[in-house]
Amino acid sequence: MTGGTPRIGVITFPGSLDDRDAQRAVTFMGGEAVPLWHADHDLRGVDAVVLPGGFSYGDYLRCGAIARFAAVMDEVRAFAERGGPVLGICNGFQILCESGLLHGALIRNRSLRFVCRDVFLRVETSQSVVTSELTAGETVEIPVKHGEGQFVAREDELRQIEDQGLVVFRYASPDGVTDDATNPNGSTDHIAGIRNARGNVVGLMPHPEHAVDPDVGPTGGQPLFASLLAAAIAGVNA
Repeated sequence: MTGGTPRIGVITFPGSLDDRDAQRAVTFMGGEAVPLWHADHDLRGVDAVVLPGGFSYGDYLRCGAIARFAAVMDEVRAFAERGGPVLGICNGFQILCESGLLHGALIRNRSLRFVCRDVFLRVETSQSVVTSELTAGETVEIPVKHGEGQFVAREDELRQIEDQGLVVFRYASPDGVTDDATNPNGSTDHIAGIRNARGNVVGLMPHPEHAVDPDVGPTGGQPLFASLLAAAIAGVNA
C-alpha cells in the first residue's frame, strides 16, 4: 500500500475482456489498480487480487480450466492461503472453482442462452471481503452477462456450502424474494456468489465492476469494491 491507498492487482489472462473495467472500478472507488499478467510469478506486493471476467484462454475446454494452470495462479493460491483478499468475477469465479479455491462449478445456463441484464442480489452474509459494508438481507442491483453461469455442486459440497453459510449472494427480487423468475441461469438454490470458509476468497457471476459509475447504470457494485478496499487496508494493518 502506497500513501494509504490500497493496491489491487487485476490479472489479465489471454481472453480477459473486463480487466480494464475492473481496473477502472478500483480507481473509481479510491484504490490503485495494478495490472498483472497470467505469466507473472510475482503479485508485485498487492493488497488484494481480482480475477476479472472474460474468456480466459478462449474457454476452449471448460471455463477457467486452462487458466487454473497459469503461473500467476500459484501466487494467487499462496496469497489466498495467507488470508489475502481475492475476488473472482464471472470467468474469474469459474477459475476459482476450477482451481479448488471455491466449491462447485459453473455450467451452461439452464436456458442454453446467453443472458445479459441487470439483476438483484440478496446479501446472505457480511462475513466476506466484499460484503463487510453490506447487511445480510439487503439487495444490490448489478448486471450479469454470461452463457455458463449456472452454479452447481455435488450434494455433499452443497450441504457444506449451506450449512457453513458460504453463500454470499443469491439471485432475488428487489425486495429479496427468491423464485424462478429472478434466477437468470438456473443456479442451484439461486446461488450467485460464494466464499471460502475464511471469507477472504469470494466468487460471483454478476459484474460489480459494471455497477460503480452512476452515469452508466446501477451502482450496486460500489459497496462490494468499498468492502474489498477496506479488506485490503485491514490486511496491511493487521
